[in-house]
Amino acid sequence: MQQITGTTKLLGVIGHPVEHSLSPIMHNRAIAQLGVDYVYLPLPVKPEDLDVAVAGFAAIGLQGFNITIPHKQAIIPLLAEVSDIAQLVGAVNTVWRTDKGWSGTNTDVLGFIAPLNQYQRDWHHTKAVVLGYGGAARAVVVGCMQLGCPEIWVVGRNPYKLSQFQQSWANTPLSKILQAYPWEEMPQLLQQADLLVNTTPVGMSPHVNESPIDEEIIQRLPKGAIAYDLIYTPNPTKFLQQAKQQGANPIDGLEMLVQQGAAALQIWLGQTPPVEIMRESLQQKLGL
Repeated sequence: MQQITGTTKLLGVIGHPVEHSLSPIMHNRAIAQLGVDYVYLPLPVKPEDLDVAVAGFAAIGLQGFNITIPHKQAIIPLLAEVSDIAQLVGAVNTVWRTDKGWSGTNTDVLGFIAPLNQYQRDWHHTKAVVLGYGGAARAVVVGCMQLGCPEIWVVGRNPYKLSQFQQSWANTPLSKILQAYPWEEMPQLLQQADLLVNTTPVGMSPHVNESPIDEEIIQRLPKGAIAYDLIYTPNPTKFLQQAKQQGANPIDGLEMLVQQGAAALQIWLGQTPPVEIMRESLQQKLGL
């Protein structure tokens, strides 16, 4: 346990709720390993208190913070600068202090891509199917574009939200490669998928026996495809168990969590983060 003194600099994560966040475990282990005088705290902030909280963070000298649900989009008007990648995603998850005020970016895209780099794929011939249209799906879609995927098919159950999601990319490079499909189209899409990503909460604890895709439909997933679930507990999810049975390569959400956190720590401290230590701290916490 590092010693906290009057000179200790503050970092944190804001959200509502934020008590469940594993980020303090991961970041404080990394901070201890690096031997720097920082501490990372969970900071519960209600939506109606966001502007007051951000002003307060500046007043007490907070060095930087991560952002989780429901503030990733609401934070943007309160920032002096927003990176190009965060503007494209439409969400910010990492903020730091500058002379101009708070600056923000999105490290979820980098975190999403990181575990995919182990696969020797021609991404320019990879068709991606993305389940869901929330904030996490936005980072995944941008990540697929950065990889070079020529076609990104987003599938959802709510026609209005699905349409809104597609229209939100109208004036971006994604408008040429992204298509939205109703859930009923899943069987036809799956049999063409090279990369299948679940961004929905279906299958998350405590509903560990649920999967976003029915057993008979996921059988259409080609052998050798990559199945990626952003959920990291339970590990593996039922979705990943199903996909693995079909001969797919499974990836869980733990590495994305680690890598987006490592990228944030690099921004705040200007040092190479101990990624192995961060990963081991979460594996130990989750009993993996």
